[in-house]
Amino acid sequence: MTSAARAVRVGDRSIPIVLPNRKDARLHTAVVIISIHVIGIAALGFEVSIPQIIMAISTAALIDVAMTLRTSGMLVWPASGMLTGSGVALILRVAGMESGNLWAWTGWYWFALVAGASILTKYLIRYRGQHVFNPSNVGLVAAFLLLGSGIVEPLDFWWAPLGFWMILAYAVILGGGVIITRRLHLLEMAAVFWVVLAIGLGVLSQSGHCLTATWSLTPVCGDRFWTALVTSPEILIFLLFMITDPKTIPRGRGARVVFAGTLALFTTLMIAPHTVEYGAKVALLASLVVWSPLRWPFDRLLPVEGVEGSGTGELIDRLSGNPSRIFARGVAGGVGIVLVAGGIIAAGTPARVAAIGAAPPAAVFRANVDPATLPDVVIDPSVERIDIVVDQEYAGLLAMTLAENLAIEAKAVRTADGSLLGLSDGGDRLDEMQARLDAAIATGDRWVDEYRFETLTLRLHEAPEGQSSAGLLFESSGTVDRVLYDSMGSEQQRTSDQFVLHFVLRQLAGERWVIVDVTA
Repeated sequence: MTSAARAVRVGDRSIPIVLPNRKDARLHTAVVIISIHVIGIAALGFEVSIPQIIMAISTAALIDVAMTLRTSGMLVWPASGMLTGSGVALILRVAGMESGNLWAWTGWYWFALVAGASILTKYLIRYRGQHVFNPSNVGLVAAFLLLGSGIVEPLDFWWAPLGFWMILAYAVILGGGVIITRRLHLLEMAAVFWVVLAIGLGVLSQSGHCLTATWSLTPVCGDRFWTALVTSPEILIFLLFMITDPKTIPRGRGARVVFAGTLALFTTLMIAPHTVEYGAKVALLASLVVWSPLRWPFDRLLPVEGVEGSGTGELIDRLSGNPSRIFARGVAGGVGIVLVAGGIIAAGTPARVAAIGAAPPAAVFRANVDPATLPDVVIDPSVERIDIVVDQEYAGLLAMTLAENLAIEAKAVRTADGSLLGLSDGGDRLDEMQARLDAAIATGDRWVDEYRFETLTLRLHEAPEGQSSAGLLFESSGTVDRVLYDSMGSEQQRTSDQFVLHFVLRQLAGERWVIVDVTA
């Protein structure tokens, strides 16, 4: 794959230098991944920076050069290290990182650490002279399990609405992946994995499976869950560039097909119990970590002389025989399919709820709220990172809902009617308003906030640690009147002040948008 072109002398020692070979599939894969980086950062809102990518690639490359020099005595172009580093940077995200910060150094050390540890596994975890795991795969899984979602998380299943840039990203992933895997005689393996995974996820989705995701306002359920995952760019990258690592799969094509099919079933079972996207993404990656060491048993069960001389026909030959044996194997296969389907449904029990959709904002209370008093809403580009279209009409309805919720809060405190708070609030805001209502009842002093908005900017609010569905946030400014009412509802005192506040809204259980948090 590479060729020695020259040497460098260090004292009395001559060290050969091996330069890159343009036919090396690892270089082609790296080009595809870097292209995805460029598209993602430029147009798809990837929450990763150029320094983070450079630190991952350079760390893995330097370690690869050093370890190769130590074991072979040659300075070899670090194709494997660069591929590992770019793969880590593509999947790894640091919690709290925002898109658009191209030169941010936030969490650069995590990228360096994970990429460095990943490439080291190639040299330190070996069996029969071969590395056991795909380096970037095992390194990423270890990072997610050891560090947790409070520090790092994987790339999302869903990237952006289908438009020019998303179509271009699909073209790069599928075009590059098909060309590379076909050249390596691995396209058949990738296709089998996708088909079996699609069938397994289909069984899971029809059982009512749901998960929450930071790119969706409501739980992703049923058919929507199936579509999101089988068309996920992350899953396509996983099957085209990760499971097809020639060094960590069985040698024969027939064994590879069986390996891919059984891996897809195992991946489905790993994903099934998870109710949040973070767990499902880690389960996807972890399935390959578990399955990779099984390539040696697959090679023993389906022995071959070499990759080129083996094909799927070998599998058919081994399964053929007299009619009674064929019938018995058919029955066993049918029973196996039923058991696997039942296992998938059973494994998905924790994530099974009724499917719900993202409904438009709905009014339930309009007292003291005049739509004409609300300013036009500015829609921040971050809102494009959720899977529904939030246009000016939707944003206006949402602003009206915010104003109504604040009016509901005011009425709840003024009339000492706690039952109203369930219409307007949830989460921390509900606890805060309930405490304010309890104090008002205890003291008789009912302080109410009445808001007049001057500016409203709508943007995406990402859940802490990526563990909940997406929310929307209004950055707002204006005037708030602090009004004191007595227990009879008569106004006693009024003061005014300017405010700058962030109102976080979520569509809990697919119903009305409610305020879940308010911060300065």
